[in-house]
Amino acid sequence: MADTAEREQFALGSVHTGLLDCVQVNLAVLADHHYGPGTHLRLGAALHFRSWEGANGLPTVDPPLAEHLDAAPRLLGLRVTARERLPRAAMLAALTERGGTHYAVADSFHLPWLPYHRQAHMEHSFLIAAGAGGWHITDAYRSETQWGPAEPGHWLLSAKDLVDIESADVLTLETTGDPLPAAPPVLSVDDAAVQKYLDAYDACPDRPRAVEQLTVETWLLARARKLHAKYRARCAGRSEETDAERAHLHAWDKVVEQTYLAHRRVARGRAEPPGLVDRLREALAADRTIFRAGPAVSPAPEDALRDRVAAVAGAVLGVPADDLLTGAPLDSFASFSSFRLIEIIERLESELEREFDADLLIPENLRRVDDLCRLAR
Repeated sequence: MADTAEREQFALGSVHTGLLDCVQVNLAVLADHHYGPGTHLRLGAALHFRSWEGANGLPTVDPPLAEHLDAAPRLLGLRVTARERLPRAAMLAALTERGGTHYAVADSFHLPWLPYHRQAHMEHSFLIAAGAGGWHITDAYRSETQWGPAEPGHWLLSAKDLVDIESADVLTLETTGDPLPAAPPVLSVDDAAVQKYLDAYDACPDRPRAVEQLTVETWLLARARKLHAKYRARCAGRSEETDAERAHLHAWDKVVEQTYLAHRRVARGRAEPPGLVDRLREALAADRTIFRAGPAVSPAPEDALRDRVAAVAGAVLGVPADDLLTGAPLDSFASFSSFRLIEIIERLESELEREFDADLLIPENLRRVDDLCRLAR
């Protein structure tokens, strides 16, 4: 095997790992490694709306691997010089013989460093190199999942650790050798494509399947817009998004939260909250305004219900109930996420022995303890 001293060392700190999908993110690591911090933000230069037919028959905005690789020379200065699908044993043998670091894509179900391991199937990228101590894995992907967080890191694994991998796409990437020219931010949206996409989800009779897929779609769409906003800020010489962009991205977060909540409820046989697709339509329409260039809550009286609600929410978030009783928004705590919000709702319904009105389960109604009390009364 190649000596570990010969391996490239990949720093992950410059990459906005939370804004990239699991195929993009390790291309981003390579781009920043070769061209400098921030190069990966070029992945957000253009905000398009395109969809492809998904494996479940519904359209998806998640591009196939080939689309990512086709765009890599133009956006990241990386081109593919070799690509082959190899079974695990052949992959490890080939990487040992060739040396160096390779970009690989395999089924997340088979990758032991991920929370998706033996839980969920999807294409997932990683960087892999043979070393004296074993197999050196770099994966910058960051996301919270129902099985725990996926976090950027480096792993040293044995061949036995990788035994679940059935096969993988193994790619050799090299730099184009050309300086990357500045690319202006671009918004390009085909209204007909958007309408066709939304209609497919609106009309799908299998609501559990449609809502489940929408959880992935809204997450991907929100991440793409956050990445685009970061790129726009970089091009304008700003360190942060504008106030209007920040508010718009916050609205996208609410779309994601509402969809996750709806999915969990529908999966349990409960009513689908209305307006999921309409809310997504509104967020997509607002992209044009923002990227072209919650009402106050009155305090509720202190009572036993409020204490019970704060106790449940505090237990889920791992914070003192008294901190929530001040009126602080749930999402002001670092432990808050859409998954924690779902857990709070479900635990309250169980403890209070009542089902909340599905029509009221929208993010604006779920921000504070007093909001939850109004639902429970």
